Amino acid sequence: MVGLRQSDVSVGGFSAIPQIKEFFDMPKHGKKYEEAAKLIEANKLYETEEAIELAKKTASAKFDETIEVAIKLGVDPKHADQQVRGAVVLPHGTGKTKTVLVFAKGEKAKEAEAAGADFVGAEDIVAKIQGGWTEFDVAVATPDMMGTVGRLGKVLGPKGLMPNPKVGTVTLDVARAISEIKAGKIEYRTDKAGNIHAPIGKISFDNEKIIENFQALVDILNKVKPAAAKGQYMRSITVSTTMGPGVKVNPLKVSSKK
Repeated sequence: MVGLRQSDVSVGGFSAIPQIKEFFDMPKHGKKYEEAAKLIEANKLYETEEAIELAKKTASAKFDETIEVAIKLGVDPKHADQQVRGAVVLPHGTGKTKTVLVFAKGEKAKEAEAAGADFVGAEDIVAKIQGGWTEFDVAVATPDMMGTVGRLGKVLGPKGLMPNPKVGTVTLDVARAISEIKAGKIEYRTDKAGNIHAPIGKISFDNEKIIENFQALVDILNKVKPAAAKGQYMRSITVSTTMGPGVKVNPLKVSSKK
C-alpha cells in the first residue's frame, strides 16, 4: 500500500494496517478451486489436447461451464498497425445461441427477419436503446443505417455492441451475417496488454470439437498477424473453464494447420 501511513488508517486509536494486510493476504479462491488447481503442475506447459482435457477435469460448477482461451500476443496495441481485431466462425459454435439485432429498412429488414434475426428495426429500435434497452448479444447494421446507429456510440461502444465492418457486422448481406453469428461466430480483439480472450466451447463438448474450435482461432490469429509484430508472436496461451484455474499451453507447439 504505497504511501499509506499508520496515522492514515486507525480505529479507536489503533492502527488498522495489520487488519488490512490480513484481508489482502486472505485466500482469493474457494475450496473447489484450490482442489482443482492441485491437478495442474505449476509452470508446466501442456500440449493442447492435454490442456483441454485437464481444464475439463477442473470444472466443478453445477452448470455447463464455458471453456475459454487467453492468448498473449507479441504486439503493442498502442500502435494502430499492431492492433488485432476481427471475427471467426468456430466450426462447432460456442454452445450458446446469440440474440441478434439488425438495424435495417425495407427489403433488408424483411431479409433479416427471414434469416432469423431476433429483433429488426430502424429509428424505433434506436429510440428503444436510447431508453436503456440492450437485450441482445450482437448488433448488425446495413451501411445506410450507420448514420442513425452512430448516435448510439456512447451506449453500445462500451458494451462492445456497436456494429463494425471489421468484424462483418456492417454489411448488406444481413442474411449471411445472421447465419454466421447463429452458427458460432465470435469476435476477437486485443486488449490494452495485447491479450485475446475468447470462448471455444462448453465442457459438455467432445474434446475433438473444442480442439477444432481452438485451432480455428489460432489459424485466424496467425493469418492476421501484423507485419509490424516482432519476435515470438504467440507469447503465452492459457485455457480455463468459467470457474476453474488456468492451464498453460506450450505456445511453441501451437501453429496453423493450414
